[in-house]
Amino acid sequence: MNPDLPALLRLARTENVGPVTWRRLMAEHGCPQRALDAVPERARRGGRKGPLKIADEAEILREIEATQALGGRILTLHDPDYPALLAEVPDSPPIISVLGDVACLNAERSIGMVGARNASAAGMRLAESLATELSHAGITVVSGLARGIDGAAHKGALHGDFPQWGSTVAAIAGGLDVVYPPEHASLQELIAQKGAIVTEAPLGTQPQARHFPRRNRLIAGLTLGTVVVEAALRSGSLITAELADRYSRAVFAVPGSPLDPRCRGSNDLLRKHAHLVEDLSDIVPYLRRETMGGHLFGKGFSEEQAAWRGPPGLAAPDVEIVRTRMKELLSFTPVPVDDLVRRCQFSVSAVLAVLTELELAGRVEMLPGGAVVQLLPAEME
Repeated sequence: MNPDLPALLRLARTENVGPVTWRRLMAEHGCPQRALDAVPERARRGGRKGPLKIADEAEILREIEATQALGGRILTLHDPDYPALLAEVPDSPPIISVLGDVACLNAERSIGMVGARNASAAGMRLAESLATELSHAGITVVSGLARGIDGAAHKGALHGDFPQWGSTVAAIAGGLDVVYPPEHASLQELIAQKGAIVTEAPLGTQPQARHFPRRNRLIAGLTLGTVVVEAALRSGSLITAELADRYSRAVFAVPGSPLDPRCRGSNDLLRKHAHLVEDLSDIVPYLRRETMGGHLFGKGFSEEQAAWRGPPGLAAPDVEIVRTRMKELLSFTPVPVDDLVRRCQFSVSAVLAVLTELELAGRVEMLPGGAVVQLLPAEME
């Protein structure tokens, strides 16, 4: 076991430490223990009044032991087996837990497939057959193990054996030891045997609505593109597609009847110039690094990740100016960090230095895709 794993996991499980804040703390302090030691003071600067809950070391060690006993692995951003595509996104999860073949997470080509839970029989048949074609072409299919399209995609991709063919990866919202939905118990077990299950959540976590955006981030970040089959307007599938687009990954959609509410969201993606999909040949040409990009929705970060990894390097008066300006610009509606930087005219590094303090204080939350939202007073300490 990596000797730093307990401290890295403690930092990730500490109250108000999100992926971007975790990365920034590690970049500034160099080691997880020094980052943990700095957290209370950084939270105080952001306006935190009460003490911050830092994960207990004994509890973290129990989580590591229980995951290993289950046959799973805990990977950090520093591990060589951490998925390369996922590591590229600016808000990639610092810690993931995996059950199954970790190599599936680093497949040469992978595609996300998501859609309606209440999918039509025709939609599920298409998703399953398309996933089988993708698998036979050596492409791994990543989905969310939900009812409907997700389940059909997983089943279709399991017809072959990895690595001769593609496999399937299930990104889940709960813990590795939690089956959800219950009717997918046998499917989840089969995926763990022939593919991989991946999650950000600790063992024992029961899926709740607030966990699913993280699951969607995994699907978008692990793949070169995402296919949407039957999605209503304002559905979770469209969130996954938007994240894929923000991560410079390809977005695909299967056209559906304009009379079917389940297809209005996916049809709207086509209206925004997503790639139309009828069969495998519509997908394969775009599953190359050089074809990634497009941005149907706009970006969350305007600078390369390396540009904001270093220490803030700001004098105290300058930091106060950034803090004041951030408080003026933030709202209860999510705002891309890119917009904050453009409007306040400070660097991404300076803005993220202050956002780190505000998130630790519980005053803002960094959302998947590079947006930030101010929290309501009831949600803050």
